[in-house]
Amino acid sequence: MERKEIESKVRDFLIEDLEVDEEKIVPEARLKEDVGIDSLDFVDIVVIVEKNFGFKIKPEEMAGVVTLNDFYNYIETTVNSK
Repeated sequence: MERKEIESKVRDFLIEDLEVDEEKIVPEARLKEDVGIDSLDFVDIVVIVEKNFGFKIKPEEMAGVVTLNDFYNYIETTVNSK
């Protein structure tokens, strides 16, 4: 899967499902502090990622994911390693 497609899908679900302001969705944005992702949102993200990208997020793999760019990298690596 191409990086642009991953970014587009993530952008869409952040805006539509989690009601994140579009201007907050930039690669260097921190998920918790800048985007406002909390533990309840994370549960939604797990379901959305499974539906859109076909894999389950393992919490231990998300330990180093701080920014949206980290999240894109995590998805890209996981999807393309299948």
